[in-house]
Amino acid sequence: MTTLSRRRLLQTGAAAVPAIALGSRPAQAAAGSLLVTGVVPASMAGFDAAMKKFITERDISCAQLAVAKNGKILLARGYGVYTKNSSLIRVQPTSLFRIASLSKNITGAAIARLAQDGKLSLGASVTSLLGLSATADPRLAKVTVWRLLQHTAGWDRGVSPDQLWADHTIAASLGVSLPIDHADIIKWATARKLDFDPGTKYVYSNYGYMLLGRIIEKVSGMSYESYVKQKLLAPAGITRMRLGRSLLAETGTSEVTYTSKFTNKTVLNDSGTVVPYPYGGFNMPNQDANGGWLASAVDMVKWGFVFDKAGTVLNSTSLSRVFAKPEIGVNSNGSWYGFGWSVRNNNVGTLNTWHNGSMPGTFSFLARVQNGVSYCAIFNRREETGSPDFDSIDPILGEAIGTVKTWPTTDLAPRYF
Repeated sequence: MTTLSRRRLLQTGAAAVPAIALGSRPAQAAAGSLLVTGVVPASMAGFDAAMKKFITERDISCAQLAVAKNGKILLARGYGVYTKNSSLIRVQPTSLFRIASLSKNITGAAIARLAQDGKLSLGASVTSLLGLSATADPRLAKVTVWRLLQHTAGWDRGVSPDQLWADHTIAASLGVSLPIDHADIIKWATARKLDFDPGTKYVYSNYGYMLLGRIIEKVSGMSYESYVKQKLLAPAGITRMRLGRSLLAETGTSEVTYTSKFTNKTVLNDSGTVVPYPYGGFNMPNQDANGGWLASAVDMVKWGFVFDKAGTVLNSTSLSRVFAKPEIGVNSNGSWYGFGWSVRNNNVGTLNTWHNGSMPGTFSFLARVQNGVSYCAIFNRREETGSPDFDSIDPILGEAIGTVKTWPTTDLAPRYF
């Protein structure tokens, strides 16, 4: 696969300032001595070598890789170490990472499931579902669930502030104290005009997916997290995943630590304290439906099996909706955006689907490609000034597929689930 074979979507967070001092993190070893855990079959050594090279070149302290084929998890690897409560802990294949915008296809599936169960019309407007006023901009009434899902709703973070990363601006505008919550974000955004007419173009919107989370809660009568766990994850056999928290002290030993060279003023109170960007520089609970989940790479690969064929989570109608082309057509490279997935026809009559996630302290990538192969890589830092790019993990892992001459048949799922 070339770098043009799939469209990659790199999220950026709020503007940050250079760090005054970096937090402590274990020194990264050379690729040959990198601490590893998990299982790599000999025939798949090319994946492992590619990951080790990628990690070493970018001074990444914690990472994971999982690879599957035809519904079987064949490779599961943890790389590196992190420190919690003065203990040095090796990254396991089951360690938890913030996955950022890989959360979007989880939210998209939740919406599809509500529609499947007859509880939601995808053509319904956000104003009717959430009781929002369209006084500031009558076009808000044209924002439907479909348009939220496919990023055609009318918000452009290149024109207006990204609502999920504008905590200080929103708090000052509303005259409220930090931390702000979902209701504050919605109140502030609803009082502003849309950036374009709904349905006329594609522009990636974190805010649109945050609204989808509120729709899930309103329609289901459950918290967003509870609905996803009960209706989606449990039937898929996934139990580790949960929503993340903002502070290091709120995390468990199974969650890795996150690194960044940047700091930000805390968004969790009005103190103005400068904090490490991954820990209080943004509000993790507010990210929930947009980018708030914790997962391991094996969890995400197993989650991808839900989209391979109709089953207990999504039926055939729902799957067709998840990958349907939007009303404005496809991009110049032949890809389009579905329900939390970028989608493209491949050369074997099926679909390649993928997404990445990026926030301070996190980069993740999940792909389902031709011949039944899927893979997920997650890292505890993202591309920052002076580092090699992180999006290249896409073609690197794609090329590693070609190094496998004989695919193993042993399914690792019983070991990790």
